[in-house]
Amino acid sequence: MSEAKSNNGLKALAGVLGLALLAVAIYTFSLYQDKKETTLALTQEKEEVVNDLNSLKSEYDKAILESNATNEELVAARDNIAKYIDSVQGMKADIASLSRYRRQVSVLKKERELLLKQVDSLTQSNTMLAMQRDSTFTELERQTVFNDSLVVQNTQLADAVERGSALNLTTQSIDAVKERNSGKLVSTQRAKATDKFKVCFTVADNVIAQAGDREFYIEVLDPQGNTLGDGMSKTNENGGSITYTKSTNFYFDNSSLDVCDYVNKPAGDFQKGNYMINVYDDGLKLLGTSKFVLK
Repeated sequence: MSEAKSNNGLKALAGVLGLALLAVAIYTFSLYQDKKETTLALTQEKEEVVNDLNSLKSEYDKAILESNATNEELVAARDNIAKYIDSVQGMKADIASLSRYRRQVSVLKKERELLLKQVDSLTQSNTMLAMQRDSTFTELERQTVFNDSLVVQNTQLADAVERGSALNLTTQSIDAVKERNSGKLVSTQRAKATDKFKVCFTVADNVIAQAGDREFYIEVLDPQGNTLGDGMSKTNENGGSITYTKSTNFYFDNSSLDVCDYVNKPAGDFQKGNYMINVYDDGLKLLGTSKFVLK
């Protein structure tokens, strides 16, 4: 009898804990799905996020049209949402990224409510603006305080924005080439015939990332796992380091970009066997890996 009561008590406690955990999960991770969710489910979730963002943008468009004067905060908020729409549409759907953007949608909805309330207040006061200049100055001061509070809220999104602005590769390819007397490069699979490796990759477009000069690092590992080249090294701000074969520089203007560079052969011929090529960004984040064989 005592053991049965104990089991019942444990079952009741487990049930209470399960309900509590479920409530917390629904409130804080409403977009997280089970590990075994299908790609279709993730795609549908992505579409829902895009639809929510489009709905927010439409509300801002309507508010801007209805305003007697252009409201810079509304325009800036709408343009910011448009950037998030482009970013979500171009990203690869996964649970973590969708969850971050869903939280962002929630924050944007709260911002929308505050901004639209502010617009309503300003619209009502415009009819008496000539007689109420003093109160207008007071409202502007209140608006400044409100803007400061928005800045504080936006700092909480720093991690999500930083991750969203990171550059990623959509494709990566490696080709062994031989240089003919005419200077023309032709593909080959023979180690003795190979003069250099042609490393190409495509950097995905990213409207959030800051445009400017970027540097990527190419690491070529020979069949013994040694890094080809002069053993140059790079260390990031966290103390991580790599030994790379060469670096490649390019200017990123937020649109998709194809990059190609060449790795010359070391002293003597390339060895037969399996080669691995890794591409890192300037923060030493591994962006892509490719393998190929020389016969």
